[in-house]
Amino acid sequence: MMDPTTDNGPSGDHRDARASLEALRAEISKAVVGQDSAVTGLVVALLCRGHVLLEGVPGVAKTLLVRALSASLELDTKRVQFTPDLMPSDVTGSLVYDARTTEFSFQPGPVFTNLLLADEINRTPPKTQSSLLEAMEERQVTVDGVPRPLPEPFLVAATQNPVEYEGTYPLPEAQLDRFLLKLTVPLPSRQDEIDVLTRHAAGFNPRDLHAAGVRPVAGPADLEAARAAVAKTSVSPEITAYVVDVCRATRESPSLTLGVSPRGATALLSTARAWAWLTGRDYVIPDDVKALALPTLRHRIQLRPEAEMEGVTADSVINAILAHVPVPR
Repeated sequence: MMDPTTDNGPSGDHRDARASLEALRAEISKAVVGQDSAVTGLVVALLCRGHVLLEGVPGVAKTLLVRALSASLELDTKRVQFTPDLMPSDVTGSLVYDARTTEFSFQPGPVFTNLLLADEINRTPPKTQSSLLEAMEERQVTVDGVPRPLPEPFLVAATQNPVEYEGTYPLPEAQLDRFLLKLTVPLPSRQDEIDVLTRHAAGFNPRDLHAAGVRPVAGPADLEAARAAVAKTSVSPEITAYVVDVCRATRESPSLTLGVSPRGATALLSTARAWAWLTGRDYVIPDDVKALALPTLRHRIQLRPEAEMEGVTADSVINAILAHVPVPR
């Protein structure tokens, strides 16, 4: 196999792009402690032009994580706090009457940006949640019958509290499927929590990331070069078949009422390629598929009520499938 770090020409650009994205991960860690897997997931989503759902209890730095990502990128960023009274037009924009011209003009909403932070997305009713569907899938917003394209790149990073919390609305299955990854943000370990408090005692202000030393280290050109390199990462027929077998096994699981769709299989192949490239290879191996299976598939399956009552989780079902599906050699 070709070593992407030794060739001249285009691969040199790819090497620089990989270095920029590695620097991006390091820059985010200046503000966020102990959430390496979530940081990596956000970088993978950027490479795959996908959207990310971050789930965790309040106070585990979900919003700070996305804000640190935006501060590390030379991209336009907007934030929407989703509340029970938020209207779809508050997200997408609306027609506004101009008394001077006696005509209606379009006033763009916050969705017209590169990185949209949808904070606590499951605290707003499904009608407003679904206002993001067209934006996430088609990269455009239609108002009054006129489609309006969104900027490129465009990424929705949504945070949500666990559905057991009061005042939350579960996201519709159709919208969940539009998220490339669902990343769980756990409570920090004891040492990580000590590090967080030590930083705060030393003057760290999560509302002033510039003072914390977070600087833009990558931009649109780096993303385009990285995405071009990921697109050239080779996938053998055996790996493709392995991805299909894993996803088909979810449809046959007795613990599930809904398995992974073909869109989910495509997403898993895409994220595995991005992870392979990030780790320095120009080809995908089974471990890449296993590494991204949980965040890519956990929100695309539905547990049977009786399985849920027995303590079965989406992650445990996927792990069991990964343990039983034959791995190509």
